[in-house]
Amino acid sequence: MSYFEGKNVVVTGGTGILCKAMAEFLVKEGANVAVLSRGEEAGLSVEEELSGQLGKCKFIQCDVLDEDSVKNAKKNFNETFGTCNILINGAGGNNPKASTTFETHTDATVEGQGFKDLDLKSFSKTMDLNFMGTVIPTQIFAEDMVDDGNGTILNISSMSAFAPMTKVPAYSAGKASINNFTQWLAVYYGEANIRVNAIAPGFFITKQNHDLLIDSNGKYTERAQKILNNTPMNRFGDPQDLIGPVKWLLNDEESNFVTGVVVPIDGGFMAYSGV
Repeated sequence: MSYFEGKNVVVTGGTGILCKAMAEFLVKEGANVAVLSRGEEAGLSVEEELSGQLGKCKFIQCDVLDEDSVKNAKKNFNETFGTCNILINGAGGNNPKASTTFETHTDATVEGQGFKDLDLKSFSKTMDLNFMGTVIPTQIFAEDMVDDGNGTILNISSMSAFAPMTKVPAYSAGKASINNFTQWLAVYYGEANIRVNAIAPGFFITKQNHDLLIDSNGKYTERAQKILNNTPMNRFGDPQDLIGPVKWLLNDEESNFVTGVVVPIDGGFMAYSGV
């Protein structure tokens, strides 16, 4: 019998490529998984695709930045599956209006978007999506874990949390806050027997970054090649590369004394100095 059989799991941002892979693994292991997302069409598609396996999958429409929406999602989840045992905070993303066109100030031209040109509302929204989009669901769903005296929370960080990637200051700052918040929560919930950890995926080709990494001819862009040149394993990650570490961090029988850590899954990117 799998450790995850019968566990009740919430995955925010569950329609994205990486979090969908996690949800699929958990359903196959026998867990009851709720995929939370704003997009109804994408959410129902994931529900249909993952249903009929050992576990169960249900789409619940939810805006992680709207407290009432998350509370309603929790009510729906509790009525469907019961209390939440595992929370994966996968909601996040970037906004082009919060990104610069060039890597440095000296590269900027009047035709590009420099730091001074960034739309502050988009900057704030990106920060909120990556940080408050983790804070709010945790605040609401963790109460089930407090009542049960047990639970596991997994946050999704990024390589950009350790050393900010060029062009994406808001996204980088938002993900850096995830690392700090993960450690804070681990301390806060330690005596409540709730473990809080994070993974920091390296570079995976997703819907969000596809056009930045693959050009119209299907070839790697200059930015993609720069990433590969700094990744010792010389490839992009596959969603299945996340499953082993996720399985370990979510399993109390395998990582019961592990809390407050951020695990890089990056093909060696963070270890490489560039020389």
